[in-house]
Amino acid sequence: MYKETIHEASSRTNYHFDNFFNISADLICIAGFDGYFKRINPAVSKLLGFTEEELYSRPISSFVYAPDLQITIETREEVYKNNPLLNFENRYLTKSGEIVWLSWTSMPVQSEKLVYAIAKNITHKKKVEEERNLLLTNLTQINKELTLLSHKTSHDLKSPINNMLSVFSLIDVSKINDPETLELIHILKQTSENLKQTLNESIDDLVDKTNINTAIEEINLKESLTEVLESISSLVNDSKAAIHIDFSEFENVIFNKAYIKSIFLNLITNSIKYAKPNQSPVITINSRKNNGVNQLIFADNGVGFDMDKVKDKIFGLYEKFHSNIDSNGIGLYLVYNHITSLGGRIAVESKINEGATFIISFKY
Repeated sequence: MYKETIHEASSRTNYHFDNFFNISADLICIAGFDGYFKRINPAVSKLLGFTEEELYSRPISSFVYAPDLQITIETREEVYKNNPLLNFENRYLTKSGEIVWLSWTSMPVQSEKLVYAIAKNITHKKKVEEERNLLLTNLTQINKELTLLSHKTSHDLKSPINNMLSVFSLIDVSKINDPETLELIHILKQTSENLKQTLNESIDDLVDKTNINTAIEEINLKESLTEVLESISSLVNDSKAAIHIDFSEFENVIFNKAYIKSIFLNLITNSIKYAKPNQSPVITINSRKNNGVNQLIFADNGVGFDMDKVKDKIFGLYEKFHSNIDSNGIGLYLVYNHITSLGGRIAVESKINEGATFIISFKY
């Protein structure tokens, strides 16, 4: 059996427990069942800003923030019934009028009519939670507004697109002899059909949003890119854009088809939109494997970004960094969300007047 030495017993009795009480950063209190502090450590006075005399002379309830007073009194009554209190949170009002959040652990001793309590200052944690909740609320509202806008836009565009396709069906091309005119009609018809298909896919996607998981499948990058280029062929031709494609490292990717087409569409149109004045855009799109990760590299020779200024804002909703009249600050926001919603990542490398490179890393 263990026998305590005289030295060990002597050392233990010489510990200065008052030092622990006085230097603790947490609030340590002894309160009576009468609702007054009986002893407090310096941290209490330091946080609340009252002198010890003020804290001892007034009921504890007088320091509690008014909206939390009723729940505090009810909880304290339970403690008086010999029920320990763990992690109870309430707010106190400092002498300067500042609100602080405290998390209490209280242990009653019925025989002494005293409550021994320790409180942690969790004000910073609560502020972070409040900021996070505010951000989530704003993002939820933005998402609702975008969904409503998508529904409205999709609905409003269906009729004029169907009307346009009806007009093409009425044109008797056998009476047209000019090859260039025939080619233009063919392009317009094909573009309208692609627009209708994209619109229908968007509507289906909105309906499917009731499901949490976005459908993913094996997609051929070249086929998806070709569909996008056909839908904007006039824009590409008018801009005299040179597009270099290399999918030799991998041709297929596990992703959402509508998302990959939207990514191609927004990045290509952005490169054309933000080309240098009097210089044709040069766009390179290639696949590569980096440490086992499938990446899509999209680069252009446009006006680029000042990354020191734009930083994390580059993918923000409605963020605009150039004075282009067609800029609406939605394209890169959609690109970012398409990628990250499926577990991927996107990075940007850019300098002013040196173009931009987007590095997309897929999860699968």
